[in-house]
Amino acid sequence: MKLGIGTYTYGWAIGVPEMQYPRKMLEHQLLAKAKSFDLSLVQIGDNLPLHTFAEERLDYLYRLSQSMNIDLEIGARGLTPDYLHRYIDIAAYLKARMLRFVIDQPGYEPPVPDIVSIIQEAESSLRRQGVTLALENHDRLKARQFREIIEKVGSQHVGICLDSVNSMGAAEGLETIVETLAPYTVNLHIKDFSIQRLSHKMGFQIDGRPAGKGMLNIPWLLEQISKSGKCHTAILEQWVVPETEQADTLRKEEQWANESIQYLKPLFDTKSSVTLTNS
Repeated sequence: MKLGIGTYTYGWAIGVPEMQYPRKMLEHQLLAKAKSFDLSLVQIGDNLPLHTFAEERLDYLYRLSQSMNIDLEIGARGLTPDYLHRYIDIAAYLKARMLRFVIDQPGYEPPVPDIVSIIQEAESSLRRQGVTLALENHDRLKARQFREIIEKVGSQHVGICLDSVNSMGAAEGLETIVETLAPYTVNLHIKDFSIQRLSHKMGFQIDGRPAGKGMLNIPWLLEQISKSGKCHTAILEQWVVPETEQADTLRKEEQWANESIQYLKPLFDTKSSVTLTNS
């Protein structure tokens, strides 16, 4: 399994317009970060939407990734037929083999039969272009529904992008999603977290931590995901708790990324397969 970083490793630096966080990092800077970590995998998600890039910018991204020997994966949000085909074409253009998709977007939450039909219609394009579609578990659907989608589509080019925290939004814990979805997982999002009871004792808060410093048993997770032999890439993602000042948040995000990669790299050998330490 190959370790990489992505646009959600640096979510604050990539930009959060809803919170008046302007974009401070562009794609070439993200690739440079990967090289500084001696990594050769970058996943560009929907927070840096590639469909908005001019052809010249896409071409530059491709040529830069090739010159730096970095493999690209791409991502999008809102699994409509048009968007799916558009991103399959972008993946082919960038020679990205992995296309991670979050199904829902604001105002669009398709039922499971519609999701299956959309993917089935695009399956021949995925196969022809050599692209694997990875559906990311997210806030609305249960793990069994994601499994149903994958089994009904029945394609080697369709699997799961397993995120270690997202399904808490659907009231499901890590053991449930791993037990249900690990056999179908083709891409892994490693995101450490902490759960704390609020000071007034009426509720909990879930937020991020640097990898290895939260509640996520990462060696166990890698072991479980590796059993099927289908998952070849893992991306560090972060839920960095923001500071009052943007500059402090960006410094914190960088520090967390450094600490997380330092922790994770010994769990991955140089041959891109997981080597597990004692857990």
